[in-house]
Amino acid sequence: MKIIYRYLFKKFLGPFALTFFFALFILLMQFLWKYVDDLVGKGLEIAIVLEFLFYASATFVSLAAPLAILLSSLMTFGSLGERYEIIAMKAAGIPIKKLIFALSLFVFFIACGSFWFSDNVAPKAYFKMRSLLKNIQNQKPTLSIEEGVFYDGFDNYTIRVGKKHRNNRDIFDVLLFDHTKYQGNSTFIYAKRGKMQMTDDQEYMLFYLYDGFSWDESSDAGPVEKNALVRTTFAEQYKRFDISSFKFEKSDNDFYVKRNEALSNKELTKMIDTVMVSVEKTNDDILAAFMASCHAFQHFVYPNNETPNPTNCSNIPYSELSAKEKKEVLDRVVVLKNDFKNSSNMHKEYKGHLYFNITSYMTEWYKKYVFAVACILFFFIGAPLGSIIRKGGIGVPLVITVVFFSSYFMLSIFGEKLAKGDAVPVWFGMWLSTLILVPICAFLTYQASVDSALLSSEEISKRIQQLNLKKLFTRKKHESPATHS
Repeated sequence: MKIIYRYLFKKFLGPFALTFFFALFILLMQFLWKYVDDLVGKGLEIAIVLEFLFYASATFVSLAAPLAILLSSLMTFGSLGERYEIIAMKAAGIPIKKLIFALSLFVFFIACGSFWFSDNVAPKAYFKMRSLLKNIQNQKPTLSIEEGVFYDGFDNYTIRVGKKHRNNRDIFDVLLFDHTKYQGNSTFIYAKRGKMQMTDDQEYMLFYLYDGFSWDESSDAGPVEKNALVRTTFAEQYKRFDISSFKFEKSDNDFYVKRNEALSNKELTKMIDTVMVSVEKTNDDILAAFMASCHAFQHFVYPNNETPNPTNCSNIPYSELSAKEKKEVLDRVVVLKNDFKNSSNMHKEYKGHLYFNITSYMTEWYKKYVFAVACILFFFIGAPLGSIIRKGGIGVPLVITVVFFSSYFMLSIFGEKLAKGDAVPVWFGMWLSTLILVPICAFLTYQASVDSALLSSEEISKRIQQLNLKKLFTRKKHESPATHS
């Protein structure tokens, strides 16, 4: 028995490692597709790019694990069934359910490791990844001046270089537009040749221009009908541009510290408790505002526009007031009513914001458990289904994996949307996909344990042949004239 279990473990471990990194790569490429515009053209060092990919891939481990388990279990048991190894094991007195449950212990440890990783490592990786992405997004495009192309990377300046020497320093036919006065292209410099180089600290770009002239028809007093034209020639001129903003600099971004994905379950629980305290305080504020409004309604402004004093309030009946005094009382009541209404609406919106935060924290809290349980459920789908269909390799298992995982992922998103929209309780929305998978797992495990051929390729082909589609279509063709007659 131990030899068989060891053999089964080796058969599963190889495909699992391969499919895990394959799934991680696919998820990472899908993620990078959204931010390709932020990464291209920034002149980033390869170390920065690799660091960003490392942090991003760590955030997808909990999602790649169930996908890899489903595909690898399908490949493993499908291969065993295709080679009739499962039949040989059954002949030796080892039922299929023993093989499944023996390997499920290993999958259980994978699920526990996935939960630990998503609760301890993934939040820190998410924080690092988002901070690094923010720094990359703030990074200016790389400094690249090409021949015959107008380059506007310098603040308030545009430069065009006609030709560049191979040494990338000597330049010819240089045209430099000065937009510091915000009057269009009214000021520019032309030089027949020049030289450009960076300072040693890479903070400035230096331009040495030779044999040229400057043209200035701008006006210091703003746009007028006629502006003075100033044209000067020079033998040598010097320009310096600040390029410190082109350098990539890391900075800690505290904005992502309290994001849901950057918190562990312990921290999420604390955040939920903190927000609940704020909700209770808001309820107290609403009650206090209501009591204050009720108290204010009991004290009106009476004649002579005297301010009401709760300790010294007149008790003149409303019916004995004059028309003017009644109008003043009603106006003050309307003001108090509007104040209370505005205060209530503000507190209501704030409470809605707090409840949305609580729901977001709770969905993230449940999500880590849901993906860990999905590892076990996908194994109890892949292993029995693989032993039934008896198809190894990568083709058929990959198709089945895509169908199941896509359905599961869409159900997870649907349940999360329902939970965040307060359509269902948070726990129900987050466990919706799991509740749907459980009966499927039970059905497939039962079918595999009783040696069912319901979903095998041979049974499907046999049922298709029994339908005799050609004969069916021929019969319909002969019966159609009689129907019309």
